[in-house]
Amino acid sequence: MLTPRDNLLRALRGDAPEWLPVTGHCDPYNQPSREEMPPELAEVLGEVHWGGTATVTFSRYLGLDIMDWFGMPALRITRRTVEVEQVVDGDTTTRTWHTPAGDLREVIRVLREPGGAVSSNWIEHPVKGPADLEALAAIHEDELIEADQAGVERTRERAELIGSDGIVLGTMAGTPLGMMYRVYCGVATLAYLWADARSALMDCFSVMEANYLGRLQIGVGSAIDAVVSVDDTSTTAISPGMFEACNVDLTDARADAAHAAGKLYFHHSCGHIRDLLGLYGKTRMDAVHAFTVPPIGNVTIAEGRPLLGDAIAIIAGVEALSGPMDDRQAVRESVHRMGLEAGSSGGVVLSVAGYPNRTIEQTQFVVDCCREVGGRRR
Repeated sequence: MLTPRDNLLRALRGDAPEWLPVTGHCDPYNQPSREEMPPELAEVLGEVHWGGTATVTFSRYLGLDIMDWFGMPALRITRRTVEVEQVVDGDTTTRTWHTPAGDLREVIRVLREPGGAVSSNWIEHPVKGPADLEALAAIHEDELIEADQAGVERTRERAELIGSDGIVLGTMAGTPLGMMYRVYCGVATLAYLWADARSALMDCFSVMEANYLGRLQIGVGSAIDAVVSVDDTSTTAISPGMFEACNVDLTDARADAAHAAGKLYFHHSCGHIRDLLGLYGKTRMDAVHAFTVPPIGNVTIAEGRPLLGDAIAIIAGVEALSGPMDDRQAVRESVHRMGLEAGSSGGVVLSVAGYPNRTIEQTQFVVDCCREVGGRRR
């Protein structure tokens, strides 16, 4: 019998697994409600942090395979000339970059849910218009990216903790296009920049990607199993034409760098991606991570597979926890439908994330439904 790790890697490489891999995920926002949580789980889960062991704990408690959203601590970033001023006032952080091309300012507010979930939201993006692009490029150009041996060791320790139960994901910045709408300017300003200052925007993207590729090339020297570009790609933010112009060749360059180091390359797309799948299929990415099905996304596994092609794996979130759960039979049927679409021939992994409005009992029910259609037995 294969180990969970080997079975998971088989599915990701398109080979037939012994069972349908179902993985767990837990982070500061995607965590189960503490209401009715067994005390022994609450104690070991503790306060959930990015890069912590919550996904490992959550997955093992539920008997799920592990796909740990770890990060890339193997690299260290320092600044040479750009100065950063930061003011923290409760849950609001104001950050100002002083660059040779001018100052940029952002304001981020942390929102805390009653159930314990935490998210960060941009109240003010640093890039407000074309005049700010040169300063954004200067920030990226100024960074000195080096290997961090302590981070390399932390990555090795995490891989050792997970062992044969799963894999370690090295998460990194998304594409420059994705980072613009997620972090640096938001959707509306990006639309104006694309229409009115595209040449300057593309020049800025070139500087940004040189930085990000440098990070990737150092990060793959650690014990991660896959690189994940956290792009949050969605046609609610960009058009297919924008993705094609900016990201097809870029994705191949990132994938090639990961493959040269013996790592997989995933593109994180937790949005509406139906109209992007044909473009994804032209690239050398290994998997679409966070493939989002209805009701949150706009494409099912069955609909997406012919659009994407057979060479790229689908890592799909099980969205049953996001909808009504009073009718347990309806929930079971929706999970079974997803499992049947996944099939048994490989190329599909299911992911169950914690939801702050769902208890562990509700989460366990959905996990059990996954087992009924081919997931690993406890």
